[in-house]
Amino acid sequence: MLRASIVLFVLALVAALFGFGGIAASAATVAKWLFLGFLLLAVVALIAGRRVIP
Repeated sequence: MLRASIVLFVLALVAALFGFGGIAASAATVAKWLFLGFLLLAVVALIAGRRVIP
């Protein structure tokens, strides 16, 4: 998920460089949502991984 986010971010940068504003905005939006999903899953994994053994 993080890799897809980075790839879409780079795609957005390249598209913006060549003047394709709509494609750049769409790719950046998708990259942002994927990155936020990755962060959410990472936080959940960190919290779930902290199990106290009695």
